[in-house]
Amino acid sequence: QVQLVESGGGLVQPGGSLRLSCAASGSISRANAVGWYRQAPGKQRDVVAIITSRGDTNYADSVKGRFTISRDNAKNTVYLQMNSLKPEDTAVFYCNMQGYRTDWGDYHNYWGRGTQVTVSS
Repeated sequence: QVQLVESGGGLVQPGGSLRLSCAASGSISRANAVGWYRQAPGKQRDVVAIITSRGDTNYADSVKGRFTISRDNAKNTVYLQMNSLKPEDTAVFYCNMQGYRTDWGDYHNYWGRGTQVTVSS
């Protein structure tokens, strides 16, 4: 069992920046990919950015050029730097681990509880 804890959310004005962190209780190097998803009220949960175990990154078109995902394997932490924030970025942001290899030889997916990001003037 792996726990993911997000932090860094808050209220910012349009054009501002936030840096989200996701601290994992397990080794993120055991996961095929880690990433960030977001969900606005009444909307589905959509991918924002992912980074694979090989270091490849993928971004939603709406955040390309504004958001940057990174990781620190030694700290078992994933980051999301968000710049030039827009009101439409407002959502609960969730950390996700895909294909985490357990000590029992199987693979699990894990989600954090989420952190609120609100972009408003």
